[in-house]
Amino acid sequence: MAGTALLGCRSNSTGPCPSGGNARMKLSFFPYELKLRHTFTVASYSRTTTPGVQVEIAYEGLTGYGEASMPPYLGQSVESVCAFLEKVNLEQFTDPFRLEEILEYVDSLSPGDSAAKAAVDIALHDLVGKLLGQPWYRIWGLSAEKAPSTTFTIGIDTPEVVLEKTKECAGKFNILKVKVGLDNDQEMIRTIRQVTDLPIAVDANQGWKDRSKALDEIFWLKEQGVVMVEQPMSAARLDDNAWITEHSPLPIYADEAIQRLRDLPSIRGAYHGINIKLMKCTGMREAYRMAAWARAEGMRVMLGCMTETSCAVTAAAHLSPLADFADLDGNLLISNDRFEGMIVQSGRITLPDAPGLGLKLL
Repeated sequence: MAGTALLGCRSNSTGPCPSGGNARMKLSFFPYELKLRHTFTVASYSRTTTPGVQVEIAYEGLTGYGEASMPPYLGQSVESVCAFLEKVNLEQFTDPFRLEEILEYVDSLSPGDSAAKAAVDIALHDLVGKLLGQPWYRIWGLSAEKAPSTTFTIGIDTPEVVLEKTKECAGKFNILKVKVGLDNDQEMIRTIRQVTDLPIAVDANQGWKDRSKALDEIFWLKEQGVVMVEQPMSAARLDDNAWITEHSPLPIYADEAIQRLRDLPSIRGAYHGINIKLMKCTGMREAYRMAAWARAEGMRVMLGCMTETSCAVTAAAHLSPLADFADLDGNLLISNDRFEGMIVQSGRITLPDAPGLGLKLL
């Protein structure tokens, strides 16, 4: 896509990309707003769109695709992502395979900007996988057959809308994810149970305020066929979350409590598992390291996503054979996906058997 920096679209290289040993990577990007099929409500806000930025890295006739998606709680925007990407100079690197060096450089450009960094990371991984002629799950030595089922997310809403959303996914998924954390939690679960007995994962998004009430709620949820709980209380209340984890009959996963690999030691013992999201952790490279750390600590692993196109969702899905739970439905919640990538068959994640991320532009 052509454009200028003023319009949020530019490349940091001019002219055609040379071939052979003089080849340089060419980075370009442009804003792309994601349109949700339904209003999406969690414990702290509602929205109908999600701002995003699409990234491309061209090299020797190949293109790697990446994206940044910025829901409100990340504190990032199209403007901040584009400002960060303006600073990224990939022309200084002649070898895309030097992932460690390149991504260390990208990470050094600012202390934050995780979604922008993830966009570059995803595009670079896609490019390198294409150069190798292999999908990333195979490069990592993982088995596509071990990819789990993905949850399908139902946001907080009226009983009528919850019922409609639940009926829409009937027969397509093996597990649901329900947003809770307000005063209608039990109403939502009871409504869903009118039409399905599928296992349910719940995400409180830090919405519960009293740990004893939260624990009572968790015991009730277990009786309703709930199988895990995500971020029950504020991430700042580490001791309260740890107390819930100690007494809970269900596994408790940290989400807002952790962003990157460096955050993990601080929650040791406070949760049963972690939810890894590429937009939080800066991309595939760090996500893989976080999964390895969690396993070494005896913790469980969940892979999540924001509202994203199939680009970022598929990037996370390549790691899914490492996960106990997967919540990779962000592409299914939008009406303007740019790509075809991983698909859900009989509720399970099916990875594309194609180089890189295995994406096709629609």
